[in-house]
Amino acid sequence: MKKILQQGAEAIIYLDGKNVIKDRIKKSYRNAILDERIRKQRTRSESKLLEKASKIIDSAVPSQSKEKFLIQMPFIDGEKMSEHLDNFSLNKQKSLCVKIGESVAKLHAQNIIHGDLTTSNMILKDNKVFFIDFGLGFISNKMEDKAVDIHLFKEALEAKHFKNWETLFNEFLKGYQKYSEHKKILEQMKKVELRGRYRH
Repeated sequence: MKKILQQGAEAIIYLDGKNVIKDRIKKSYRNAILDERIRKQRTRSESKLLEKASKIIDSAVPSQSKEKFLIQMPFIDGEKMSEHLDNFSLNKQKSLCVKIGESVAKLHAQNIIHGDLTTSNMILKDNKVFFIDFGLGFISNKMEDKAVDIHLFKEALEAKHFKNWETLFNEFLKGYQKYSEHKKILEQMKKVELRGRYRH
């Protein structure tokens, strides 16, 4: 029995037994051949990124699928961080944010950009933080891309966990310091934030 977990503009994500299936949707407004090429390429690149990430941090390991538009991975039966983080004691919130920072440091050290670094894309299970949904992710060694990743996480904390967001972001940074280039990235993040202010 399949159960839809999420339906977005790009894909439908559903639960099928103990597996999560991400199925990229056909876009009728696109040329059929081009649409197939785009969906196939995006599915393949996300699957490769997931595979690479799962070797260095806690994340779902994709299994090989014969379907060219599907990604299949085991269902992580845990608590969505966006919904549960605020319910924990402040000490636990802080320790979780240090863990998140350490994981992002590992990703960035391997030039993996998550692209949508929010607590909605993190699941807590057995006191481990699993990262999910690398659909907007890519490989890049640019400081700018890494800075934007961290800026996104900072904005997510401020929007969703505003009560303690500054404390939690500082804890995240403690974990992120494990990345040798962290100082340069944080300097770049300040520039990203300044540009954002001038736009508004």
